[in-house]
Amino acid sequence: MKPDEIRVAVLRIEGTNCEDETVLAFKHLGVEAEAVHLKQFYSDSVPDRDRRSIWDYNCLVFPGGFSAGDYVRAGAIFSARLKSVLRRDLEEFIKMDFPVLGICNGFQILTELGVLPGFDEDRPISDKPEMALGINDSSRFECRPTFLRHENRGNCIFTTKLEKEIVSFPVAHAEGKVIFPKGKEDEYFDMLTENDQLVFRYVDAEGNYAGYPWNPNGSMFNIAGICNVKGNVFGLMPHPERVFWRYQHSDWNRGTKPEGAGDGRAIFESVIEYLKRL
Repeated sequence: MKPDEIRVAVLRIEGTNCEDETVLAFKHLGVEAEAVHLKQFYSDSVPDRDRRSIWDYNCLVFPGGFSAGDYVRAGAIFSARLKSVLRRDLEEFIKMDFPVLGICNGFQILTELGVLPGFDEDRPISDKPEMALGINDSSRFECRPTFLRHENRGNCIFTTKLEKEIVSFPVAHAEGKVIFPKGKEDEYFDMLTENDQLVFRYVDAEGNYAGYPWNPNGSMFNIAGICNVKGNVFGLMPHPERVFWRYQHSDWNRGTKPEGAGDGRAIFESVIEYLKRL
């Protein structure tokens, strides 16, 4: 696939944010991207010129924010609306190896939807959630830079261009604590490790696994991001689109040129490289 053939949809509803930054990240790399309201996929009230199909795109992104006010649980309402109108198409989209990215609220949406952890390749969407993203241990909204260790061994298509072992992405969430079913915590972690589904884990500035504030939410096993078993669906709580450029880092004036690439840029470069090979 040529770069000018690649089309990315950043899905939004009321309450999402960072869709513009995410769209710009892809556009800076020479591909077509647009923010698409979920209603554009199914509502008769949308004018013909604004209607869209999931099959108009090669990549879907669920951005950050507080979709539908995060009532009930973070991401629950967005995921319920998705499941009611797009489940069959989204399952087929994933089976056809197209990439799906969920950032912050997008990660919450994908877990509520049953897309992640995504252990079953033949059933990309489970009937009920298999994990959760709970309230931070601090019971506060945490907005801070974090350090992440790249754990993936090559399965995740979103980090193939990432050359650094430790990166820094910011977080901004109140419900980011990875929680697995009670009594199955070790089993889930072992499955994620064996399947090469672990992508990022929180660490301190020296690269060691550590508790709060390095792990901003108390996430089990310091997990910050995981992919499905196929590697084409990726969810993470930190925001790579917010550090696309070096000058967006909190330490932008230390060491390297501020106009260079930020740590988050490799995420977007990786998915584009993957799509070029489709």
